[in-house]
Amino acid sequence: MYLKARESVVLNFNPFMVFSPDPKVEYNDQLTRATNMTVSALRFLKTLRAGFLEPEVFHLNPSRSDTQAFKRFIRFVPPSLSWFGAYMVNAYPLDMSQYFRLFNSTRLPKHSKDELFTDEKAKHLLVLKSGNFYTFDVIDRDGNIIKPSEIQAHLKYILSDNSAIPAFPLACLTTENRDTWASLRQNLLDSSNEEALRKVDSAIFCLCLDDSPVKDLIHLSHTMLHGDGTNRWYDKSFNLILTKDGTAAVHFEHSWGDGVAMLRFQNEVFKDSTHSPPVTPQSQSAAVDSSTAVQKLSFKMNDTLKEGITKAKQNFEATVKKLTVDVLEFKRGGKEFLKNQKLSPDAVVQLAFQMAFLQQYGQTVATYESCSTAAFKHGRTETIRPASVFTKSCSEAFVKEPLRRSTGELQQMIAECSKYHSQLTKEAAMGQGFDRHLFGLRYLAESSGMPLPDFYQDQAYAQINHNILSTSTLSSPAVTMGGFAPVVPDGFGVAYRVHDYSIGCSISTYPARNVHEFLQCVHKSLDDIFNVLESKHISK
Repeated sequence: MYLKARESVVLNFNPFMVFSPDPKVEYNDQLTRATNMTVSALRFLKTLRAGFLEPEVFHLNPSRSDTQAFKRFIRFVPPSLSWFGAYMVNAYPLDMSQYFRLFNSTRLPKHSKDELFTDEKAKHLLVLKSGNFYTFDVIDRDGNIIKPSEIQAHLKYILSDNSAIPAFPLACLTTENRDTWASLRQNLLDSSNEEALRKVDSAIFCLCLDDSPVKDLIHLSHTMLHGDGTNRWYDKSFNLILTKDGTAAVHFEHSWGDGVAMLRFQNEVFKDSTHSPPVTPQSQSAAVDSSTAVQKLSFKMNDTLKEGITKAKQNFEATVKKLTVDVLEFKRGGKEFLKNQKLSPDAVVQLAFQMAFLQQYGQTVATYESCSTAAFKHGRTETIRPASVFTKSCSEAFVKEPLRRSTGELQQMIAECSKYHSQLTKEAAMGQGFDRHLFGLRYLAESSGMPLPDFYQDQAYAQINHNILSTSTLSSPAVTMGGFAPVVPDGFGVAYRVHDYSIGCSISTYPARNVHEFLQCVHKSLDDIFNVLESKHISK
């Protein structure tokens, strides 16, 4: 689904997630934090490759399985039987097959279908600053991480290089249509750039050091979602981005893996870099010769490549100009309050999106919510369909006829929405959704040359797959926000987080929709729901 898509990976597929600031304010310095996060990422890599990284566990019945007693019991059960013990209490260790693509991996553009490339033997880091490429080894000959003070010295050396952005910034090519980029990459290889490209593709990950600080949350979203196209290698499994003021985020390519794997990485890196920071703001860099250790990559350019980069930059800037992002922080309450009401927090926020769209546009539209199926071997995602007969009738009751319904009736309708949404979520997580099933059947038909069944030509099938509300949520103390672009030109890209005492949204759209008005409607919808749950009147 991802590798055959020909659109640019930026905006169409790649999401971002922002790290929470380091609780120790002075550690949020670009050099200090870049060093600490790089070392923590390498520690994660070592733990993963040594086979010591424990899998996350999906608990369908947390009261029985997410307990210390069960964990102690399962530790003493032989591995051949432990899965059965977990299964008996509905606990499923999550699949970790995506994780090996986290490091040393890149999506390579090829005609008609891209490829994933991984070289686990490579020991170097790729660093981008002002569109210039640098590499240096971070793992030594014996497989050990080099001293943090040496990594700090090399990063300090790179930060002190005041080279301007190249006239033809190569990174812009990763923003292009995949077939166009495939042709230009072949040209690059034919122009004696094979060794430099190999360094880029095989690097452990890409660290992007940005020159400017973050102004506000909207500027932060634009910076991490797309930037200016010159200082990211969008094909890399992930870019770890550090701005001038030490704000950190990951921007990741989606074909190799999903948010669950990326979030686990972020959680571990955040925990390690804040609890056991390898360097402090007062740490002295190692006395090493960074000018020989750090290699600045250069690329040979011909007229075709220069023209390709110029066009890619123009196309990218024109697309980015059309994108609007806005953010919302609803502070009346969050997970704690909703759970006390015996409601699913996710269901309530999804209901608010349905109510907001109905309020703004007077209709219900196809809605997508991502759900991990990592409880299965090689599991990726399934779709939760939050727009249901329950959310429709509840939204209409709130938006069109609030005065005709009693508070008790509205509370009952919210409870029904919550119950049904929780059922849909469990079904999707256990592989009982219909979207991936239908995608699989369609793929099998097409790949075996069968005529496509009439079902797939039906207008209803086209409509349900034109997801105007594309939504996704991941919550963690390590992450403050995330985001992605809409999946259709007339859609909203809705990233949201339900915290203990607040609800946050980062929503993007193109000119066909008004994101500011939509967020006002979301805020009003949440207010109305909270008023009803607190037995107050709905505001007009």
